[in-house]
Amino acid sequence: MNHKEIITRLSANISVFKSLLTGVSKDEYLFKPTEDKWCILEVVNHIYDEEREDFRARIKQVLEAPDKSLTPIDPTGWVTERNYIEQNYEQSVDRFFNERDESLMWLQSLQSPKWKNAHKHPEFGPLSAEMFLANWVAHDYFHFRQIINLKYHYLMHITDQNLYYAGTW
Repeated sequence: MNHKEIITRLSANISVFKSLLTGVSKDEYLFKPTEDKWCILEVVNHIYDEEREDFRARIKQVLEAPDKSLTPIDPTGWVTERNYIEQNYEQSVDRFFNERDESLMWLQSLQSPKWKNAHKHPEFGPLSAEMFLANWVAHDYFHFRQIINLKYHYLMHITDQNLYYAGTW
């Protein structure tokens, strides 16, 4: 695995997030196609928390102390527990971008990291630092798709038009 390439992709994803999250109206960032789905504001706060409490923290721990138990996280529960829907959108977006910058500075500062280090999880088996790194990028891609899906459904909502002419969604 080319770790530098993966870190470069993580860095490049900033511009995609900026494109997707900038200039979004309050109606759009609060829009939910169904009540059980997240809105863009909730997604932004989720990726902020995942940035600092999941991916960066877990890679750091596996690199430094792979035998130590991973700190429990509850990304789904945080949505209501941390009241994502009541957060300020612009501040949330800025916090995420600042946190991504911190992550990239940290990743680029690593000297000969032991990417093969792995935590032996009782349920999932070995979880290596490089596995977390690759999944960090995949997590970005997942949320690109989620945000684009929300934007597509918001467009359907505000135009009240059949959008099938654009292609099968």
